[in-house]
Amino acid sequence: MASIRRRRRILLRLAEQETRPTPRQYCVVNRTVPLLRLYFDGHSCLRPDFRLTRRSFNALLDTLGRQYDHGWGPEIETLVFLFWLASATSYRVVARAFDMPRSTVHRVVHKVSKKVANLLHTVVRHPTGQELPRLGARFARLAGAAAFNRVVGAIDGCHVRVVAPKEHAACYFNRKLFHSVVLQAIVDDSAYFIDVVVGFCGSVHDARILYNSPIYYNALYPPPGYSILGDGGYPCLTQPISLMTPFRQPLQNHVQGRYNSCLSKARVVVERAFGIMKTRWRTTFLKALEVDVTYAPEVIVCCTVLHNICLTNGDVLEPEGLMMQGGVGGHLHPYMDLHQTAQCQVQQTVSGWRWRVSCQTMTTFKRKRMSH
Repeated sequence: MASIRRRRRILLRLAEQETRPTPRQYCVVNRTVPLLRLYFDGHSCLRPDFRLTRRSFNALLDTLGRQYDHGWGPEIETLVFLFWLASATSYRVVARAFDMPRSTVHRVVHKVSKKVANLLHTVVRHPTGQELPRLGARFARLAGAAAFNRVVGAIDGCHVRVVAPKEHAACYFNRKLFHSVVLQAIVDDSAYFIDVVVGFCGSVHDARILYNSPIYYNALYPPPGYSILGDGGYPCLTQPISLMTPFRQPLQNHVQGRYNSCLSKARVVVERAFGIMKTRWRTTFLKALEVDVTYAPEVIVCCTVLHNICLTNGDVLEPEGLMMQGGVGGHLHPYMDLHQTAQCQVQQTVSGWRWRVSCQTMTTFKRKRMSH
């Protein structure tokens, strides 16, 4: 019995001396990663890698909320989403950049995009009644004519390139010869989005998108007594909302020409807004979004929300016309936005194709005549 008790005491002492296994940590931040080291140093510029300044990033975090009870934390998750959006690369590349599992990156990107998209009606909002007179005065200053002092917005559509879906691909094929999803936006004089509608297929006309948007059938904006500006693709309306469009060619007199000129000066702000957004997220907008077509509208909404947050914090990226290649003659025109540049590229491609076909046809015709 004594020997048995002695063995028990020895075993208990050995068990007490053994170190207990530490609990498993399911998320560990590797601060030595260059991207995270850049953020945690507290002073480095975030714009080259994340496409916004540190001030805009802090404002985004304040809007989303910094409280969390599990996960990687709002800072790390937001950085992962912004890097994915800024680089438009695969989840595998983002996982290597942040030293995270690829499945975690996928979950984080979709989680943060949903949170940012839920800010749409908070960040993208219509002006109040007290702001409308001042907004009209600023649009009159843009147009160079006091007659435009009742204008409170400019509307236009933007085609965002997407990968052709397996089903109903023809519906997404637009007049510019690529597959896209349409973003309809109304902006104020500062290129600030005040209303967006996203999700219509690229083959849908701008006027049809307007007719099926809440601002039209619910008469949400502009309020009675005010108007918005549109290009020739929209109808001239007085009910249920007021929409001013240019006179069609040929013009009847110089008054119509002056009206078109003033309207164009004020309406170009919406083109500038698209150009700023495409410059900030150029890797996303200058190639096809490699996500499911049902997820693409949510990504576009996130870009509009981030656009407004950046403008609110003085973070403006003007369209980089002279710095980007691929326009007319190999360079972009300094005053041509990316929307117009893409159209010129398509037109040049089509024109070149027609020229090659015509040359081949003439060569074949000459050979036939020589043979006869």
